[in-house]
Amino acid sequence: MLDTVPLQSRLLDHADHYARWSGLAIGIVAAQQLVAMESGDITIPLVFAITAFGLCAVGGVLLGDALTLGPQEAVRTASLAPRLVGHHVPPRMGPLLLLQAASLVGLLVMGAVTASSGPGRTGGAGRVITVACEGLTASLGPWPGLYYSGPMFAALAVGTPACVWALRRIAYGPGDFQQRRDRAWAITGAWGLLVSSQVLLVVLMLLIALTETACAGPLGAATIVVICPLGLLSLFTFGWSLVTVVAPRAVDDEVADDGIFHDE
Repeated sequence: MLDTVPLQSRLLDHADHYARWSGLAIGIVAAQQLVAMESGDITIPLVFAITAFGLCAVGGVLLGDALTLGPQEAVRTASLAPRLVGHHVPPRMGPLLLLQAASLVGLLVMGAVTASSGPGRTGGAGRVITVACEGLTASLGPWPGLYYSGPMFAALAVGTPACVWALRRIAYGPGDFQQRRDRAWAITGAWGLLVSSQVLLVVLMLLIALTETACAGPLGAATIVVICPLGLLSLFTFGWSLVTVVAPRAVDDEVADDGIFHDE
């Protein structure tokens, strides 16, 4: 029997999977190279590594979505129900990731406002926080000031609009509901990797700075109590996001289909 499947369909049938997996693989390799780079500050290579991994994950998913073939049938039908982006993103994890992103921005802004350059560095971007300790001035770090948070802000500024644009393109584009759902969840997972990995890094930086000495005081202790649950939440969302990028259909949500019309 002759193979009647078009060559383009055969080549691009699983191109989205390969692009997503390649993005993760390239991100891991890039992160390893950046962590190993020589630097007088051990934290900045880690910042670049986490940022590069998240951006590579987002880039791989966006490339895979761009390579996804549209519907091949000659006649398409659609319901009269309006399509909304919110109908195609995880109904439980989506708001959780938004809350996490808001927490990340809040922590980065707080870090930028409270950070200083540290002793011996004048005019540079903040990398430590200066506190009073037993009548003396002590510097605690690494602190998520602009020296460290600059690349994180840049990654969010690039990755977030790109993911939002892709989600809108999917919601209002062709394809059946299941196909649009898989693509939208993969993009949500990639953005979740970008956000949750950076939250984990910021939480780690704060914990190291605030537990290095006993100079953090009650405010530092309160900060630790607040960020520890955020760190645990980030571990969970990182794992969920990773699985979602690798295999969107492997994750499910019981309320994903409530009140949504499946158009074709």
